[in-house]
Amino acid sequence: MTTPTTHRAARTTERLDTLVADVREAVGRGLPPDLTAYLVGERLAPHLGAADLLTDEQCEGDPERYRQHVLHAEHDGSFSIVALVWLPGQRTSIHDHVSWCVTGVHEGEEHERRYRLVPATETGGTARLVATDDVVNPRGAVCGFAPPGDIHRVWNACTSRAISIHIYGADIARLGSSVRRVYEFPADR
Repeated sequence: MTTPTTHRAARTTERLDTLVADVREAVGRGLPPDLTAYLVGERLAPHLGAADLLTDEQCEGDPERYRQHVLHAEHDGSFSIVALVWLPGQRTSIHDHVSWCVTGVHEGEEHERRYRLVPATETGGTARLVATDDVVNPRGAVCGFAPPGDIHRVWNACTSRAISIHIYGADIARLGSSVRRVYEFPADR
């Protein structure tokens, strides 16, 4: 799953600088991934929907697929902050992640379908995915997770642009993506 990535010494905003400092403090505690994701989510929530969080350039989409703008990658690789811009109908493949992740909807809404992997049976069956939850995340919604058990698909089912802020416990500028694995097993939805 490849998405166009914008990463350069991009302009920043005062609010984004504050968010980076808040996330740095939470990550610096060295807590387990699930607790870190919880704390990072608390730091992200107050910034969602604020007009001064992103520059106009960081809100630009791509007509071909959702677009990833790397907003910050911590020098030690401990976290990255990314804006994903979704035009109507754009979606991810079914995937999981390389690290803990926190997402917050900044504009519009995101639809998400979560899955559980059912392994192949010893009698020759094939592995498959079972949908476990469908969620609509409106502006301001925050969710976090840590692998394993983070298999999902995300899309914009609305008629307008959606923007979400993703904070990962990895250096996305170096990796290029937060995706660990794309699942192409049969899925029940």
